[in-house]
Amino acid sequence: MMRILRDLILISAFTAGVISFSPAAAPADYPGKSVTILCGFAPGGAQDLTSRTMAEAVKKHFPKPMVVVNRPGATGTISASEVFKAKPDGYTIGITATTVLTLQPYRIKLPYSSPEDFTPIIKLADNPNLIAVKNDAPWKTIQELISYCQANPGKVRVGNSGLASELHLCAEQLRMMAKADFTSVPFSGSGESVPAMLGGHVEAVSTHPNDIIGLVKAGKVRVLLVFEEKRNPLFPEAPSSLELGYDITMPVTYMFMGPKGLAPQVVNILHDAFKKGMKDPLFENPIQKHGFVLAYEGPQDLKKRLLKEYEQNRKLVDLLNLRSK
Repeated sequence: MMRILRDLILISAFTAGVISFSPAAAPADYPGKSVTILCGFAPGGAQDLTSRTMAEAVKKHFPKPMVVVNRPGATGTISASEVFKAKPDGYTIGITATTVLTLQPYRIKLPYSSPEDFTPIIKLADNPNLIAVKNDAPWKTIQELISYCQANPGKVRVGNSGLASELHLCAEQLRMMAKADFTSVPFSGSGESVPAMLGGHVEAVSTHPNDIIGLVKAGKVRVLLVFEEKRNPLFPEAPSSLELGYDITMPVTYMFMGPKGLAPQVVNILHDAFKKGMKDPLFENPIQKHGFVLAYEGPQDLKKRLLKEYEQNRKLVDLLNLRSK
């Protein structure tokens, strides 16, 4: 009798443990109210554009509104931390770049520690990176800028969207490979770094096509280099990093994710709505117009990507000495 009782207790404890770590059950009426999309960067930047165009496009495919709320700062980790702490009911999700989940946990102490602490929903797009200067800057080519940095150590400041963001990492890899001694200056998003360059607070900026395409057309900004395999059709005069022998191609990958434990049914509902939204002209046209590359991945493939990048970024953090002291 005692043995039977002991076995029953063990089985009950095991069952309780399984239940406690299972995803939350999906409410039958989901979605019963609007969904909040937390964006980790300031209004006007690439991530903000992506989230707001999708919130508009998905109206046809999702029965409730999606409201974008900006939580800028700390290279997107403030927003991601808020998603991590959110109730896994599908009413608070986030848009983020993959490095926020796969690189930042190595650098600083965060509420979350790895991509395993979130539920991937869908990958939307890749956003290329580039180096740009004001049109009246003395450097007409990237080679001229590099030569100046070599001859004048530390005098050139290059703005980016945040410490250890892809924009920062691309610029830092260029600095090392080209032996160009410039100073990286982090901001809370490209919506701040580009105006800082225009105002003379930094001499150059590592940013995205959509952040400066209008300024390029207006003759105010010149693109010197794109961190891509080939030249970008938006800026045909600017060489690609690979073309110049610098193997630096690290686009910002935008994705939607939710808190850990999000019910599979909720994930499916959100995923299916966003996938339809990706094909809607309200999303597709402005995204491609601004130089993004549509790049769909579903939850399982996205999870594999995140875990792979998480392992790879451990080495990159150490190489660039990015761990907090």
